[in-house]
Amino acid sequence: MRHAIPVESFGPTGENMAGAVESCVHCGFCLPTCPTYLTLGEEMDSPRGRIFLMKSVLEGELELEAALPYIDNCLGCQACVTACPSGVEYGELITPFRALGEERRRRSLLDRLQRAVMLRTLPHPRRFRLAARGGAAVRPMRRLAPARARAMLELVPRRLPRSAPLPEHMAATGPVRARVALVAGCAQQVLRPSIGWATLRVLAANGVEVVVPRGQGCCGALALHSGATRQARALAQRNLVAFPADVDAIVTNAAGCGSGMHEYPLLFKGTEDEAAARAFADRVVDVSAFLAALGPLAPPPLPEPVTVAYHDACHLAHAQGIRRQPRDLLALVSNLTLVEPAEWEVCCGSAGTYNMEKPDTAGALGERKARNLAETGAEIAVTGNIGCLTQIETHLAPRPEPLRVLHTMELLDAAYRHERP
Repeated sequence: MRHAIPVESFGPTGENMAGAVESCVHCGFCLPTCPTYLTLGEEMDSPRGRIFLMKSVLEGELELEAALPYIDNCLGCQACVTACPSGVEYGELITPFRALGEERRRRSLLDRLQRAVMLRTLPHPRRFRLAARGGAAVRPMRRLAPARARAMLELVPRRLPRSAPLPEHMAATGPVRARVALVAGCAQQVLRPSIGWATLRVLAANGVEVVVPRGQGCCGALALHSGATRQARALAQRNLVAFPADVDAIVTNAAGCGSGMHEYPLLFKGTEDEAAARAFADRVVDVSAFLAALGPLAPPPLPEPVTVAYHDACHLAHAQGIRRQPRDLLALVSNLTLVEPAEWEVCCGSAGTYNMEKPDTAGALGERKARNLAETGAEIAVTGNIGCLTQIETHLAPRPEPLRVLHTMELLDAAYRHERP
């Protein structure tokens, strides 16, 4: 016997869920931008199909277990939000629905083990570094591993860069124009610590004083978007306390972190921390948007001409609406030609832990993105998210002449230092 799960049972987030369900008119504008619909070709693997399934579960017309496989296939990229003419807030529906699924579903032992490894390792740089070193050691034998473990090993770099912890303070160069606190990130500190350092130097070159709060931790986005709401709230709670109030902004350089922190008001809705979460989220801004608003100083010309393809990270372009600002920053660099890849709106397949949980779909999307970037003729691909960067590098690597992949701040840092990127 089927039982309805009324939206009221979700507490304060139920109103948001009801609004998202009621706003969808099933017009289909989301279909051409949805990565799973493009890849799998199933109506139920489209945003409007998933909304129909979630509505059916909430009204008692469908068992939760029947909907979960299609909900699991969703990357959470929010491309449907950008495309939707009705303003459906899809993220405010799928995030609490996934939390419901995790509370009520039965996972296999292998599934539970994989989730435990990811959720207990990735948010903690020291643990992640140890795990990555172990993964690198067994990577040559990855073809003998089960499919999911093999997917995780494929993404492990053969060699990790040396640890390079960020300082607690970076002084501005010249007159101080602003003072900000920087989100250090988790996986990024292990996989590409140069991004954090490049961000500090670019901000300093633009007269921005930076503090890096030592008490901060993971933003909680991975846990939140995986349905582990309690873990996400605990991680977010730490950040509400750790970041100082006497700064002009809380700056992020990872699209996923910025997007996750903007969801803090939803995460704490109806709790005593809701006001603090909203005030915190209001101060969070991507570094590209912050610099664009501040008025960036033009760097010296690059030593040699270079052609760059910019890749829009989903949680920057779709979730935060930031597309123009990174391009405006790159346009300041002389000797740089910016080109646009096809299908900018389609996810690369990274999507947090998606490329480890759904390797086949993620692999197809990664190859599609790598092909589109390579066909631009660019020498360098630039993006604003560590997950995208890792995914794109993985799928560009087998090509005869793979593009180098840099973070936006890494390229700008090279320009300010008058070095070849």
